[in-house]
Amino acid sequence: MSAWVQSIEGTPTGATVALILALMAAVLHAAFGALQKGRHDPLLSRGVIDICYCLMAAPFAFFVVPWPEPHMWLIFLGVFVIHVPYKWAVLSSFRRGAYTVVYPVMRGTGPLFTIFGAWLLFGETFSAVQWIGVAVLLAGLYGLAAYNMAKITVARDTLVPALGFAVLTGLFVALYTTFDAYGIRATADPFTFLAWFFFVDGLLFPVLALRFYLTMEERPPLGPLALRGMAGGVIAPFSFGAVMLATRLDNVGEAAVLRETSTVFAALIGWLFLKEKVGPARVALMGLIAAGAVIVEAGG
Repeated sequence: MSAWVQSIEGTPTGATVALILALMAAVLHAAFGALQKGRHDPLLSRGVIDICYCLMAAPFAFFVVPWPEPHMWLIFLGVFVIHVPYKWAVLSSFRRGAYTVVYPVMRGTGPLFTIFGAWLLFGETFSAVQWIGVAVLLAGLYGLAAYNMAKITVARDTLVPALGFAVLTGLFVALYTTFDAYGIRATADPFTFLAWFFFVDGLLFPVLALRFYLTMEERPPLGPLALRGMAGGVIAPFSFGAVMLATRLDNVGEAAVLRETSTVFAALIGWLFLKEKVGPARVALMGLIAAGAVIVEAGG
């Protein structure tokens, strides 16, 4: 698999595979976000998810993939340093705001800054048509957030800090997307990076979640939490791993924009499982998001 991935880098086949991976990441990321925002406290959900994918990644990191090159250890330290405050910003936003309000803001802030980061770090540029697509996609994302914000009736007293943390999350999304793209390109075998990424990334939050769980007066049953963790532990490598592979195969900015169609799938999840209404206005705004992604891809 590693040899095949390396053989299609920078080719038309690689671009097609990157497109498929970015869209797959979008679907799975929406499901991953909903797992964190479900009935349990987001910190508990994140903790059990992280320990599951950390344990799943460990045997691959230590016994299956080639050992990382010496320069990769500093990169893995950077991964840890960036992803810890990213996760905390996500959890802080989810604790304070409705999923269908804060999620579009998180995802809308990320790709714009990622495009600039990819330009600075990798020399990638967007065409005029692609910038139009970005504008359409962002209009749909922020329009969806604004519409949802106007309609929600719960947690309005914490809405402003929730949105503040959502914007902060978007900035960290841009930072980690660019840095992770650099990391997966810095090693000969992309699966070495992925295995060690999920092992390193899953080390801290299980400890924080356990400390929080032990201080709770009413502790939730461990069974449903464990099921949530196993589901997230399976989804996360395919979601985050897919988009990281996409950034190795093709442009970082395009992968980042395409992934943000996850908001469309998040709205569907919010409607189906979290009982949040959709309606014709939201459908139209989601159509803008999808149209923007199509324009970006067609203009590339």
